[in-house]
Amino acid sequence: MHAENLHPWQHSHTFGQDLKRPGERRTFMVMALTGSMMAVEIVAGILTGSMALLADGLHMASHATALTLNALAYVYARRQARNRDFSFGTGKINALGGFTGAVLLALFALLMVWESIVRLLQPVDIIFNQAIFVAVLGLMVNGSSAMILGADDHHHEHGDGLDPAVDHHSHDHDLNLKSAYLHVLADALTSLLAILALLSAKYFGLMWMDPIMGIVGAILVTHWSLGLLRTTRHILLDKEGPKIIRDTIQRCIEQDEDSKVTDLHLWSIGPNIYSVVVAVVAHTPATPGQYKERMPQDMGLAHITVEVHECTAGMGDHMKG
Repeated sequence: MHAENLHPWQHSHTFGQDLKRPGERRTFMVMALTGSMMAVEIVAGILTGSMALLADGLHMASHATALTLNALAYVYARRQARNRDFSFGTGKINALGGFTGAVLLALFALLMVWESIVRLLQPVDIIFNQAIFVAVLGLMVNGSSAMILGADDHHHEHGDGLDPAVDHHSHDHDLNLKSAYLHVLADALTSLLAILALLSAKYFGLMWMDPIMGIVGAILVTHWSLGLLRTTRHILLDKEGPKIIRDTIQRCIEQDEDSKVTDLHLWSIGPNIYSVVVAVVAHTPATPGQYKERMPQDMGLAHITVEVHECTAGMGDHMKG
């Protein structure tokens, strides 16, 4: 058989990963904003003596690094999309970018705790007006960054009051973008806490509020990072895909009552992209192509493999049972 005759049975494994994702350009924009504000806050934190402000600047430094990794993940996934060395395309680089960002979130949360404890034990004088001004400026930049990354796109993920990093349907979303979004959200949180701490210290003399707010922010950021780590870990380790999709596939395959699914594996190979391998046994089996046509068309099944077995006479009683 000539190679050209095989085209109907061959397909690309890029699954759209060779195209620019919406989050790529926005991530580069936020990376530039965060890097600029990071430099301002670190210098201002040192000059004014504010731990909350310095922690915010260090936090932004971590996020500038993480955002750079998120941006590079987009570029690498796109440029390597047609590389045949990646069996199912480069979609999982998206999850890897999210996982790396989550690890950095946790590590720099520990740095915030350490710096805050040091400042509790060794307080320094704070130049309040300048520190408050820079903290407010940081909050404005972080808020703008969150809007650029599409905060409204994440609203449905945590609009029910759940933690934004713990989303029961997060496997359907761009986890690399979610990582970048959580980084700027954490920045906004630490800026807000810095403002509250500085106001409390200036007007009520609560100097201890400054480092305490750094610890509070670190706890919340750690909580978010752990949620994102769980989500991305499941994808990187090929945990079975959503039960609702698996049940739908099985129901579609078994619609003729003769066919029975004996083995089914579903896993994520990219944002909202799944691969499925299913084994079917029947007395009068359909062709693999016919079983594929029964598959749901709106659930992101991009790579489908069907193995078909005919049920022999000796196996009939087991099928009936």
